[in-house]
Amino acid sequence: MLDVKRLRILREVAQRGSFSAAAESLYLSQSAVSQQIATLEREVGMTLLDRTREGPKLTDAGRVLVSHADAAIARLDEAERELAAIAGLEGGELRLASFPSASATVLTEAISRFHTKHPKVRLSVIDAEPEESLPRLRAGELDLALTFDYPSVPTRDERDLDHILVLTEGMHVALPADHPLASRGVVPLAELADEEWLCGSRPSTCGEVIFAACRSAGFEPRIGFESDDYHVMQGFIAAGLGFTLLPDLALQTLRSDLVVRPTDPPAPQRRVWAATRAEGARSPATEEMLAALVDVGAAIEKRSTELRIAA
Repeated sequence: MLDVKRLRILREVAQRGSFSAAAESLYLSQSAVSQQIATLEREVGMTLLDRTREGPKLTDAGRVLVSHADAAIARLDEAERELAAIAGLEGGELRLASFPSASATVLTEAISRFHTKHPKVRLSVIDAEPEESLPRLRAGELDLALTFDYPSVPTRDERDLDHILVLTEGMHVALPADHPLASRGVVPLAELADEEWLCGSRPSTCGEVIFAACRSAGFEPRIGFESDDYHVMQGFIAAGLGFTLLPDLALQTLRSDLVVRPTDPPAPQRRVWAATRAEGARSPATEEMLAALVDVGAAIEKRSTELRIAA
């Protein structure tokens, strides 16, 4: 592997026409320049400079090497400029993933704040459940992923990732506003044992939580319809097709013909996390986005409390 520093010195000698002029421009001693050129010639096994009375002149091998060095050094200079831009949040890219209910709420607000402060950082977002986004984050395909878990549902160890808590949200049973149980302050889940229930369409912790909540109330839920979209679920509930548990994030767009109520036994909480690779691998843009997500999460927690009271 050729040393870029030595290539820079060779180019400088060729451009300046003397070892002394090159040494002065590079803030090196003349002997240091001569030693670096000699080392480079040993590395390539050829003479790169003819030492003439008129000064050093590039040989054929030297001209070939300098022509390639110009391109390599230009690319390195460009890389240094881009790295400086990334460090100063004046460039670069931030690749994000989020599950749908967070994409429409937490992430949207955080991106708006981030983009206002750092408009030159390119942002890309994909919708992905934790089962998909975490492996992609670990593989380096993403910089940050919004995920969720439930304290009551065991999860695998994620020692190679860092998780920053964005918010903790409650889960509530959703009912049509004219349902007989809608007037209750707390809804006993056992009173819905004979009803149809709604669940996510893919195997996930969301589905596990529905089953766990119903089992804790003493019954096995009968699943009528499946959907991974909380807006669709709200439509099913409003149409009288079943019941489900909605997290706080889904309440940001709660239909006017639905109400949500706490349950007995209490439904589990859901935690929303911002996952990144190990702390040392975070870019300045990732750090800034983390700060925005935590701030937005705190605001949404407060808003969710107000929405539950209103509903």
